[in-house]
Amino acid sequence: MPLHGKVAIVTGASQGIGRACVERFVAEGAKVVMSDIADNEGQAVAKALSAAGHAVRYLHADVSERLDVHNLVAAATEAFGRVDIMVTCAATIERARFLEMDEATFDKTIRVNLKGTFLCAQAAARQMVRQLAEEAGEPGAIVTMSSVSDWFGLPDSSAYAASKGGVSQITKSMALALAPHGIRVNAVGPGTVEESLNAGPPPGDDDIRPTLSRTPLGRLGRPEEIAAVAVWLASDQASYITGQTVYADGGRMPLNLVMPAKN
Repeated sequence: MPLHGKVAIVTGASQGIGRACVERFVAEGAKVVMSDIADNEGQAVAKALSAAGHAVRYLHADVSERLDVHNLVAAATEAFGRVDIMVTCAATIERARFLEMDEATFDKTIRVNLKGTFLCAQAAARQMVRQLAEEAGEPGAIVTMSSVSDWFGLPDSSAYAASKGGVSQITKSMALALAPHGIRVNAVGPGTVEESLNAGPPPGDDDIRPTLSRTPLGRLGRPEEIAAVAVWLASDQASYITGQTVYADGGRMPLNLVMPAKN
């Protein structure tokens, strides 16, 4: 188990990629404090994993609120003695044409996706540095959640694209700032994943065909595939990697045009 004995915090953990990260991290031996604002779903996940013998706690936290983030890191430290890993999955996505999008929608998207990443990473890093000063273990790792949208534009989700571009850039800056402490910071950049941020009816063929035409592997990603990358980046198997965004996108980033139609 590459994460045996490690303590991880996962935000946005009630569903989708965040939930998959919690499930994969505990499977790899980590103790996890999971947070979200969807409390019923989060508590149900924590209860099921605890019943299966895993060390999991759930805490309500709005990542855009500094005090919530402070309390989240403090609770993890109190519960398990330290913080080794922070995974920032909490996010929101707007669906609004650029000309119609209001300021409140833009602000909320940036506040949750970008400011939330900053607050969580900073709070966790401060705790990790304190631990190092006390000679209490090894340097930790921070994994942020970016997107292929950090590079591609989105006409109906311009604030989301801007926020994810910011996540990839702040990941690089944090990696440089924290390198003297041995703390690594990397991002995962998912392509389109089966379980989206905004739950809704399952997409039909006509809905996903444009996405698949831009995805060489010819299918959507699965949350557990993104979680596998996050676990690897957080583990010692990626001990010489920092400041990078690893794109788990089915080959979408290298594709210039679209895939030819299958006969």
